[in-house]
Amino acid sequence: MRATAREAALALLACALTLLLAWALGSKPLIDTLMRLAIFGLYAVSLNILVGYTGLVSFGHAMFFGFGAYAFGLLMQTGLTSLPAAALASLALSAALAFVVGALCIRLADIYFSFLTLAFQMLLHAVILSWVGLTGGDQGLQGGIPRPRFLGINLADPWQVFVVTMVAFFASLLAIRTILQSPFGYALRMVRDNAPRAAALGLPVQRYKLAAFVIAGLFGALAGILMALYVSGAYPNFAFWTLSGEGMFMIMLGGIGVFLGPVLGAAIFLLLNDTVTRFTEYNGMFMGVVLLVVVLGLRQGLLDVVMARIRPR
Repeated sequence: MRATAREAALALLACALTLLLAWALGSKPLIDTLMRLAIFGLYAVSLNILVGYTGLVSFGHAMFFGFGAYAFGLLMQTGLTSLPAAALASLALSAALAFVVGALCIRLADIYFSFLTLAFQMLLHAVILSWVGLTGGDQGLQGGIPRPRFLGINLADPWQVFVVTMVAFFASLLAIRTILQSPFGYALRMVRDNAPRAAALGLPVQRYKLAAFVIAGLFGALAGILMALYVSGAYPNFAFWTLSGEGMFMIMLGGIGVFLGPVLGAAIFLLLNDTVTRFTEYNGMFMGVVLLVVVLGLRQGLLDVVMARIRPR
């Protein structure tokens, strides 16, 4: 309980300092950068629930990012529900999708699991492109996303969108951290390290894997909802395989063994991507070189290396 209270206080303090810094500087580029970092940082952390803590390498995690964004946008465009209700309904639908997909994928092991998740993600992407009447096809969801007031919050104001995004980001990090530090989280680590031994000790391994898959999909969908609010729309690239690859890049760059490693990876990824694209269109090649240097040179993520040196001391 003391650790949870301490981490809740740290999350609240970090959120308050971030909002105070953005308000004091009043820089729109800074606010945009922080919002993108929060969205992609949450997306990377949700993917690391599978990769770093459960040992399930998913190549199709963008499926939930895209599904959450489209479900939220379409529900808001109907005008039949409030914004919080649309967000909750989108999360419930995303959890249902993750349950169905996960129940099928966890039956397979290793590379077969990875490619089946990719197959489901590409199926969703194909549906988005082909169902033009509903999704807008390759043009994306048209008409924007209505932003009615709720609880005195006006999301037509960019600053209030920023505040809501930051609060959702830090609250989500705290929730994920609490889950991973619980007995359930340590059971996931046991499944990751030695699934046969975990099964021999009586753990329902498949159920734990499915639960992790659903939780990861839920928070991945929340990142998609925040992105839909940020850009006031949803686009096919939200569910494309490249976004799944970028998520893997983030967690490998920042580190899979430290909780905030994926957030650091997302920050470095966005910084490198924004910088490189100013000078060359071959940003993909540059990112590949960076990843090779990290993987072959350090053999760990950056934060993994730092913590490995700090802990013995």
